Amino acid sequence: MSLESLPALASIAVSMTWTPGPNNAMLSASGANYGWRRSLGHVMGVTLGFPLMLIAVAFGLIRVLERFPVIVEVLSWIGLGMLTWIAWRIATAAGPGRTARGKPLTFPEAVAFQWVNPKAWALAIYITAGYAVGTTAVSNILVAAGVFLVSGLASSLAWAAVGEGIGTVLRRGWRLRAFNLTMAALLMAGGVWLMVGR
Repeated sequence: MSLESLPALASIAVSMTWTPGPNNAMLSASGANYGWRRSLGHVMGVTLGFPLMLIAVAFGLIRVLERFPVIVEVLSWIGLGMLTWIAWRIATAAGPGRTARGKPLTFPEAVAFQWVNPKAWALAIYITAGYAVGTTAVSNILVAAGVFLVSGLASSLAWAAVGEGIGTVLRRGWRLRAFNLTMAALLMAGGVWLMVGR
């Protein structure tokens, strides 16, 4: 990968990992309801999930998807179902200092979510098409995965911390309940928008 293309890749990584979307909404809600420390499994699952997916797509999975596009369609619907389940978990979260009816997403759950996230699929295919070319395809994809790993880690930690700050301000009661319902609604709206906008 040339040094000239690295800033472009970094800007894509920053814009995709830092802007609001399903992962960041879930991380904020997790931080608000369970705290930053209890959300670390979720944070690391999001952080590592996409770079692993990018490597898998670049090293052969893209050919399977091109040959059987129905797989992407099925995964998209599974993703919407998973978003609905996560939105329900957020909407019914107990919040800090109360008996929890739920728990934050675990590391494996957060990694698995990347595989049914339409935004992640679109990005992985885009990056693969743009960077997994020529004699340096392997090193390009590894560099791209590294860039997304660094940006994703910083973003995931920050969104969970912001969520914890929001949770501290809201504490409990109707304000935290309103926040949870709003985050769940935004998550569902984003999921439906991603499905319709494909």
